[in-house]
Amino acid sequence: MSRSQAAQSASVSGEAREQLRRMPPATRAQLRDYVRVFLGLSVPDRAICEGHSAPLDYLWHAWRQDMPGPRGGCAGGEGDLAGTDQTRCRTGDAVVCANRGGGKTELAAVATLLDCVFKPGCEVRILGGSLEQSARMYRYLTAFVARGYEGLLAEPIRKESCSFANGSSVQVLPQSHRAVRGQHVHKLRCDEVELFDPEVLAAAKFTTQSTGGLVGAMETISTMHRPYGLMREAVNDAGRWGVPVFRWCVWEVIEPCRGRSCSRCPLSEDCRGRARRGRGYLKIDDVIAQMWRSSRAGFEAEMLCLRPSRDNAVFADFDPAVHVAPVAYDPMLPLYRAIDFGFVHPFVCLWIQVDRDGLVRVIDEYVRSRATVAAHAEAIRERTPCAEEEVAATFCDPAGAGRNDVTGTSAAAELRAMGIRVRFRRSGILEGVERIRRALRAGDGTTHLVIDPRCVRLIEAMQGYHYPDATATDRAELPVKDGVHDHAIDALRYFFAGYTTKNARARRY
Repeated sequence: MSRSQAAQSASVSGEAREQLRRMPPATRAQLRDYVRVFLGLSVPDRAICEGHSAPLDYLWHAWRQDMPGPRGGCAGGEGDLAGTDQTRCRTGDAVVCANRGGGKTELAAVATLLDCVFKPGCEVRILGGSLEQSARMYRYLTAFVARGYEGLLAEPIRKESCSFANGSSVQVLPQSHRAVRGQHVHKLRCDEVELFDPEVLAAAKFTTQSTGGLVGAMETISTMHRPYGLMREAVNDAGRWGVPVFRWCVWEVIEPCRGRSCSRCPLSEDCRGRARRGRGYLKIDDVIAQMWRSSRAGFEAEMLCLRPSRDNAVFADFDPAVHVAPVAYDPMLPLYRAIDFGFVHPFVCLWIQVDRDGLVRVIDEYVRSRATVAAHAEAIRERTPCAEEEVAATFCDPAGAGRNDVTGTSAAAELRAMGIRVRFRRSGILEGVERIRRALRAGDGTTHLVIDPRCVRLIEAMQGYHYPDATATDRAELPVKDGVHDHAIDALRYFFAGYTTKNARARRY
């Protein structure tokens, strides 16, 4: 008889059950059974959609980092389930990106309880996008403690903290600098990160540390509401640093579909039979009601996790499936460059060609902060795939022609002195934005813009460039200058402002 079977058997005495309760799960399957038996949760353990994880994959990752056994490498990156007993990730960090009602907060509370019960001296902090969000996870935790773990407490549960006899502890943190700074703990669980103050989140990244065999870990948990939000940044950063991303949607947590007719179901177009493989708890009728109440964009973002809401996006028509594709340098076409100057904020240069059908092809990008104009000039020359005299035009920020009060010269003049001829044409932001929109999708539905996948920063900018939120005090029509997405867009605007068909010229050989 397995441990889980024994725990569920009516013939097992109360004493034997308590002994099983105090045995740490050794495998992913044992973890699933332990949570079902002692906490009353059936955690979905199957990924339904391609590239997704099962909720159990996250819980297994959070649990196993501190347990005895070999620590191997982990492929990392989005979609890596890290679900085998032999493979272990190099970092305890994790990003959890899932749908509303997907059980993210409750599973994080389960992970917190397991940390405190089985990992002596483990210090856990809960930081929510609001104090109410933090309290929600803490309420889940205290409810789990009441399922037979009261005897492990060192003292009665307090409103925002609790301590265990083995030296482990949990504390709820408010969303403030003062609360976050000075903390040095093993586990930090950040819930609803999309609602965080960016500066608080930045400070929180320095709070975890590994001691005594316990691995420091920061978990970033949220639904991705916006294409330019903190969760998008977290997912992008995770891909760069090998932090596993656990992503699931409504189909991973929906209840099994039994006895329903697909032809009559409002979810059929999105579901396509996936609910029949469901192993979750979310009621199908509840999902149908949520779909009826919400906009299509909201349902796709909040429940299907297909894409964040584009309500505030400047370029809502931008679709990586349409506008991102490999485009190599073509020596038979004129080559253009577009530059946005910067020092603290990034200096951006784009390499662009336009084919005979008018398709604007962005073939490369250069993005760098805190470097001299001379360093930028050298990098531009090295990346330019043709001789400098063969470049048809280099368009720049008109502000770059302004004279610096200290140096007595301008960035544009410095580039010209180094052999990079720049020109500019003054135009408004809205005019440039409209030109980019027309290139993305013309009135007849055709597209005239394609970006090579190597232009990572420009692609991110096309998705993240946005207007002020509806709650912002600044209700202007101009997009937000956030210092992250606007510079690459500005460089692209300068190209569209300066380029006309008169600029195009054939190569001579």
